[in-house]
Amino acid sequence: MRAITQRSVGGPSVLESVEIERPVPTVTEVLVKVHATSVNPVDAYVRAGAFPLLGEPPFVLGWDVSGVVEEVVPGVTDLKVGDEVYGMPLFPRQAGTYAEYVAAPSRQFARKPKGLSHAEAAALPLAGLTAWQSLVDGARLQAGQRVLIHAAGGGVGHLAVQIAKALGAEVYATAGAEKHDFLRELGADHLIDHRTADFTDGLTGLDVVLDGIGGDVAERSLGVLRDGGALVTLVRSSDREFAERTAAAGRRFVPFTAEPDRVGLAALTDLVETGRLRPHVEHRLPLADAAKAHELIATGRTKGKIVLIP
Repeated sequence: MRAITQRSVGGPSVLESVEIERPVPTVTEVLVKVHATSVNPVDAYVRAGAFPLLGEPPFVLGWDVSGVVEEVVPGVTDLKVGDEVYGMPLFPRQAGTYAEYVAAPSRQFARKPKGLSHAEAAALPLAGLTAWQSLVDGARLQAGQRVLIHAAGGGVGHLAVQIAKALGAEVYATAGAEKHDFLRELGADHLIDHRTADFTDGLTGLDVVLDGIGGDVAERSLGVLRDGGALVTLVRSSDREFAERTAAAGRRFVPFTAEPDRVGLAALTDLVETGRLRPHVEHRLPLADAAKAHELIATGRTKGKIVLIP
């Protein structure tokens, strides 16, 4: 099969299309023919060596997948050959979805939501589970609460806006002005241009902040939260000193990393099929153009997601 691999860490140019052996599913696993995968910031961090989840190269990037079950190992009872599925298998271990086939545990996939193309479905698992698990399981966001979502126009952010609205929350969102109309259409109630305005000006008493930026944005977010409010951080989850300062300020520190979750996928599917959630795909590129996709994601200007098609 064709796959995108790398022999060293570095910039997007280290990604290359090669021929490798097709994976063989083992006990509890299915083989899925990949119809689409998507690019996430974690892919770029791993590629560059900034986040060495997969050890030393060579390795195949990617966790998101939407495709069709090609082979089922005897004993798997929940899926059958021909089923259209999507998921985020094996994260944070190598799943290798920048490829034509992937083998992974059957229960880390769910049936593809009706009404979504494979490209749209592939845009959903990692970013969608991050948004769902962080807001629902981590922050315990409730109807009527107020939430600030940083980087709201990106992959996680645009889904988090929709999920928060589906939960009945009032949504504040930071993003560049060029993404504001997009976010209004998704339901954001209050838009803040992070380039021209300070989100802390006049903003207080929020119940939840979802931060995927880190740095001083995370620090300053403490000031907009009410006493006991939750700061969910996707970036500084292992920063113990920051966790202690958050607790000392009377706020709840919620470190977060997504994990494979069929129950979460089922919740996302329900939101999609009831018209409350739609992943936005800004760019669809051939799998062989993975390097170009990584160049695009580095700009930070993409609305929603970038998808690769084998």
